[in-house]
Amino acid sequence: MKKTLLIASWLLLPSLALAQEAGGNLSLGLEIVGSTGLGTADPKIAIINLIRILMGFLGIIAVAIILLGGFKWMTAQGADDKVKAAKKLITAGLTGLVIVLAAFLIANFVISTIGNQIISN
Repeated sequence: MKKTLLIASWLLLPSLALAQEAGGNLSLGLEIVGSTGLGTADPKIAIINLIRILMGFLGIIAVAIILLGGFKWMTAQGADDKVKAAKKLITAGLTGLVIVLAAFLIANFVISTIGNQIISN
């Protein structure tokens, strides 16, 4: 019982380290700010990158919906209701892709316009 209590109290004590680098920074080789790229970047640039990533992700989803519709059409085996459902899925995917591309173009235009305004000021 005494050994268990001694071990438990030893594990619960904070461990002290008196070693430091010359600059006083304890980094342990972890550059979190540098690895994400968000800590040193301008918040506007971070938002622009986030919008571009989101638009790319939505484009991938739209293409996946089109591919799923094509797969369903190929495996419909001539059943009219399955072919109609597959055509609806392809049409929805194409509509989504057009909307995503239009949104991407509009966002790029707005971003470039705002970026030029910021740079000129």
